[in-house]
Amino acid sequence: MSAPEKVIIIGSGPAGYTAALYTARGELEPLVIEGFAWGGLLQQTTDVENFPGYPHGVTGPEMMRELRDQAERFGARMLTDQATRVELASDPGGLHHVWVDDDEYEARTVILAMGAEHKKLGVPGEDALAGRGVSYCATCDAAFFKDRDSLIIGGGDSAMEEAIFLAKFSTTVTIVNRRDEFRASRIMLDRARATSNIEFLTPYVVEALLPGETSALERARLRNVESGEEREIAATGVFVAIGHEPKSELVRGMVDLDANGYVLVDGRSTRTNRPGVFAAGDLVDHTYRQAVTAAGTGCQAALDAEWYLRDTPAVTATQQKQAA
Repeated sequence: MSAPEKVIIIGSGPAGYTAALYTARGELEPLVIEGFAWGGLLQQTTDVENFPGYPHGVTGPEMMRELRDQAERFGARMLTDQATRVELASDPGGLHHVWVDDDEYEARTVILAMGAEHKKLGVPGEDALAGRGVSYCATCDAAFFKDRDSLIIGGGDSAMEEAIFLAKFSTTVTIVNRRDEFRASRIMLDRARATSNIEFLTPYVVEALLPGETSALERARLRNVESGEEREIAATGVFVAIGHEPKSELVRGMVDLDANGYVLVDGRSTRTNRPGVFAAGDLVDHTYRQAVTAAGTGCQAALDAEWYLRDTPAVTATQQKQAA
């Protein structure tokens, strides 16, 4: 086995690549196990117009390529593979172990940036129309749906927030929920109901999303869960707001998670309950979930890791065996 890495970053996207950029510029020579689908959720985003520094917009894949290239320029090493197992040390200065299949790596610090994934409806047409009328983030994409009729699928606070934001752009916004009752808090539900161009359609579920002649979304087929009646409704925008799932399975049982599986960190830092292990991006954030905020926490994680390496003496393998 080669000498221990100073920093291993698991994951990519804005958080992972920003952490890679900062640790590389700090001459920590990070190893980034970026995953096969490197770039995170932005690889699924066609146009990004709200990230600072891109006055004319940029595609998600292009932005991730540039950020990846920037980190590599300063010495970050990319491993386009999946971390399959980890063993995280419990004592300060201890070595962490990360496996990619049968290949084992040791590191003094680990930055977790595996991100989260959108929960999907799992209906025909959803994947084919992603970026062609189907979106998972109104804050990101609402401006592309100006003066259109749009649907929000979901009944929680996130769905209400998305609908209220989208209503500034779309002609009408129809919230489709499988139950007559909503999981959203009373205040969020009242705000949505008070918005003049927001309508509610219950109790319905989406059965299929259908393209038009231009291969973009044109209508949605819905089913009433009580009567079984089906109907089609015109929609050039469908926003799926049924939640996210953090990709925390790799570290479950080793770092503290909240009830929804998001990694818990110490206050405003990126420190987890394991010394030398830090977490950033959508793996931690269930509130904002923006590329720019993920990049910010990637910077924080890099600085936290750098300070940890500066202030925490390394424990040798012999000392670890003696302690065990």
